[in-house]
Amino acid sequence: MAALPHADQNPPEATHATSFIHAPALRNAWHPVAEVADITDQPLAVRLLGEDIVLWRAADDTIVSAPDRCPHREAPLSIGTVDNGSLVCRYHGWAFSQDGSCVAIPSSGPDAAIPPAAHMSCHQVTQRYGLVWVCLGTPAAEVPTVPQDGDPAFRRINTGVDTWQTCALRMVDNFLDISHFPWVHTGTFGAGQEQQVPKIDLSQLDDDFFGYAYEVDANNPDIATATTGTDEDVVHRYMTTGFALPLIVRSTIRYEDGLEHILLLCSTPVDETTALFTFVVWRNDDHSVDPEEIISFDRAIGAEDKAMLEQVAGVLPLGRTDLVSVQSDKPSVEWRRQLNEALNPPMSQGAPQ
Repeated sequence: MAALPHADQNPPEATHATSFIHAPALRNAWHPVAEVADITDQPLAVRLLGEDIVLWRAADDTIVSAPDRCPHREAPLSIGTVDNGSLVCRYHGWAFSQDGSCVAIPSSGPDAAIPPAAHMSCHQVTQRYGLVWVCLGTPAAEVPTVPQDGDPAFRRINTGVDTWQTCALRMVDNFLDISHFPWVHTGTFGAGQEQQVPKIDLSQLDDDFFGYAYEVDANNPDIATATTGTDEDVVHRYMTTGFALPLIVRSTIRYEDGLEHILLLCSTPVDETTALFTFVVWRNDDHSVDPEEIISFDRAIGAEDKAMLEQVAGVLPLGRTDLVSVQSDKPSVEWRRQLNEALNPPMSQGAPQ
């Protein structure tokens, strides 16, 4: 699992919970902010880590990300247009190329010099798994690898991007947890599920994800049969759940007939208490079932999580003693420990005390 960068900053106890979106470890990470299909011939406004950004397609089909603020009079560039790959401000017509250079100031004429301060600094952008990933700083690691994405036996299904009125940290904490299944997911697979959680052993699942393997019997209502591939009342699942710092969770499900269902769960902080959520699915089925039928069950599960998390206010505390935890919380406790360490690295040796 790739390490996140360490920078000279305050020791762990000095950073307030609500400042997590400003930490270098998050600014130097990749965050999915949209689906590739969302970026059309019109600019798209997105908010990431408390900053307004604009996305657009350049003439060569490259996706560009820049601050959603014209350096002239601060109009939002996302309300402008794209002309031959350049982003044009709606207020005074200033135009910006895919590297952020200001290439036109209509009021000054074609031969006038363009002030150096008119140019913008663009963000790093990459496309993986049908998603647009943006890094506001310098990427410290690649986007986590999902091996099934290159396997011809699997198809990939994208599911759209939703806004959740909750802290992204609470979302990751929830996705790593199985003890809420019989309480939150009563309308999908959790009703009647065993409430006691067996002993959890954490390990490195592969190069990018750290987590645990487990087995579970899950209800299989009518809405789930397209996903599970069977109409049995209860299905046995062989599963793993793991995280890749800072905020990506992967859940793998294998059924007894060999069907595999892989989910990449992505929580992107809009600000401290609002997040974008999207999930990507990979399946080794025969591709005969409509993708919408397959993901409708996963969407119903996500809706149950969303309904619960939007009732929980504030930022998830990361300190060791901030929350009461038990054995079933072991995955979340370890993720919080690693994330807190990445967000608040110790001061470099020799730095002023």
